[in-house]
Amino acid sequence: MNLSTQQLLTLQQTANILAVKYPRAAEMVRTGTLPAECVVRLGRQIRVNPDALEQFLQNGGRALEGGWRREALAHGIRTRTIGGAAA
Repeated sequence: MNLSTQQLLTLQQTANILAVKYPRAAEMVRTGTLPAECVVRLGRQIRVNPDALEQFLQNGGRALEGGWRREALAHGIRTRTIGGAAA
């Protein structure tokens, strides 16, 4: 990675790329749905490596083996529920 030409994305830019709202992008970072290889923390700020994000998307957007819900539950990560069913 060439840091002189590499521009990290803000979480809002990442949300726009993923076509989700900012709170959902933040939740993806918090729960590990967006893999740690993508996330760069600068103090309290969060930035996303665009190359790692592109690789994540090319791999089908799967951060956790077997799909994010099943593995997230196995790792003790809560998922949001809608009407009593996991969402």
